[in-house]
Amino acid sequence: MSTTKPFNPFHSELLIYRAVEDTIEDKSFVNSIQSDAEAQSGSSYGLLRPESMKTSDEFKKHVAEKCLLGAIICLPYDSREPLTNVNAGSRVGIVCLKSNPQNYAHHRWSDISIDIAKEYRGKGYGGEAIRWALWYGFQMAGLHRIQISALSFNTGAEKLYRKLGFTEEGRQREFMWFNGSWHDHILFSMLEDEWREIQKKAGKEV
Repeated sequence: MSTTKPFNPFHSELLIYRAVEDTIEDKSFVNSIQSDAEAQSGSSYGLLRPESMKTSDEFKKHVAEKCLLGAIICLPYDSREPLTNVNAGSRVGIVCLKSNPQNYAHHRWSDISIDIAKEYRGKGYGGEAIRWALWYGFQMAGLHRIQISALSFNTGAEKLYRKLGFTEEGRQREFMWFNGSWHDHILFSMLEDEWREIQKKAGKEV
């Protein structure tokens, strides 16, 4: 007999994950994330351009409607209360598991994308949100493989992904032209059984 019981999956140790809402506040937050040119230069290989409200609205709609999982990362209003999406407070960032076309769904893989607001970087929230997205992808969505990528000059992201247990699969050499020189695009991945082994070593039940 299964010991599984109903529960709220939309939280981790310190964070709450909620839907992207059609509010002025969420619209402004998404625009602030997308307008952070320094952060975007370290994660996107598109040509940097000033972010318009129209473009960030399109991204907001994509997160809300097109992703397998798209969530605003939040801190709770009161850390003494049990974490639920009802008491979500300050917005920390955005995390997504990208969706594949229907005729790719049987491959059971996805990409993680993560954006953390500038004032919340360096506090461990990005790593926690990625760990939660891995849990959600493998344990709730039934994925087999999850991948994430980094640009070779973004050494902080590369170090974090290795620390979380991702395996480097390969590089697209001199893939990106940025600030007068070429940089590699590095692909990392984690398989379901690898993730379960990490949980086992950490003493967590899955």
